[in-house]
Amino acid sequence: MKSVLIIAAHPDDEVLGCGGTIAKHIHNGDKVSIKFMTNGVAARPGIEDRDVEKRKQSALKALDVLGVEEENIVFGEFPDNSMDILPLIEVVKSIEKIVEEVNPEIIYTHFSNDLNIDHRISHQAVMTACRPQSSSPVKEIYCYEVLSSTEWNSYTCSKFNPNKFVSITQFWQKKSEALYAYHQEMRDFPHSRSFETVEALATLRGAIVGLQKAEAFQIERIIENEK
Repeated sequence: MKSVLIIAAHPDDEVLGCGGTIAKHIHNGDKVSIKFMTNGVAARPGIEDRDVEKRKQSALKALDVLGVEEENIVFGEFPDNSMDILPLIEVVKSIEKIVEEVNPEIIYTHFSNDLNIDHRISHQAVMTACRPQSSSPVKEIYCYEVLSSTEWNSYTCSKFNPNKFVSITQFWQKKSEALYAYHQEMRDFPHSRSFETVEALATLRGAIVGLQKAEAFQIERIIENEK
């Protein structure tokens, strides 16, 4: 059994980016933990406590569909879409804390050049907290893509360049059901963050490597032990 940690800036990023892969890890007997950095809604005008709770319940429902146990889900309280106002060390320490708690061998997180600032800060904090020292349990770090952020970044920035593809054909239905738990966050086609586009991306990523459906990742690090 492997310990897997998903770092997501907002509830729904984890399903959009690697929902099928999460379900696959669970199916294979791995322990999956989720760390949300923000509540994902507080930056919106007119937000009330009930809106925050509603997003939290959506996350719990989505992750239950994927098979993640509630005790392995951590909801952070960093400012939504404003993580850049914080000293980076505060974010890094929060990552270090959960790494110490769950001892992950594998981490999935955001791409470094996503348009969303919270995504970028989360990525930087993960890379800082998980420096490749002999004491670190983290041996693999992968970046996932989030529609309406990863592909919307500036053309002056490096683009998401996937070099790891995970077949999720068997787990597509679970990803689809989990995503529906976040239906209020989805948009009508042809918006990038629509159900149709999410499925089209899974089909494209799969077809690129001869699979029916896949999720794609950019490898940040893989360390193989001598044994």
